[in-house]
Amino acid sequence: MNYLKTLEITKNMSGSSTGSRWLPHKTRKKLQAHSPVDGNFFAAVSKATLKDYERIVTTARKAFEVWRATPAPKRGDIVRQIGLRLREFKQPLGTLISYESGKPIQEGLGEVQELIDICDFCVGQSRMLYGMTSVSERPNHRLFEQYHPWELWQLSLLLTSR
Repeated sequence: MNYLKTLEITKNMSGSSTGSRWLPHKTRKKLQAHSPVDGNFFAAVSKATLKDYERIVTTARKAFEVWRATPAPKRGDIVRQIGLRLREFKQPLGTLISYESGKPIQEGLGEVQELIDICDFCVGQSRMLYGMTSVSERPNHRLFEQYHPWELWQLSLLLTSR
């Protein structure tokens, strides 16, 4: 199982991150990961607490302020870099997906390829964020559309408030 080592997957992993660091996980409840392929245990992932969740959402809100102020082509370049890393780790990621889900290896690799393709698509879209400008009834005034990325933290609040 060299792919687990390549992906730095250990027997005990934190299940929550602020994006810049993993949150402590030593004393948390854990989800046990067993493969349907052979029934073997291969990792335990700690559950996030409510305090973890609040910290993650606060960090995400702050990060979003920076992200939305970043020009779209620059955001696209970051997504391009993510796609390059996915290409670099396609084989071990596909193998992991296959092992943890019981899917054939080609389907695991296909899932990674789909994500790579989405990254490529988004890179192209980052240069195609056009807005429409139209006339106004007021003199010396114009109306225009401007793209703003959806605030994911708002979406997460909508989803968790149900």
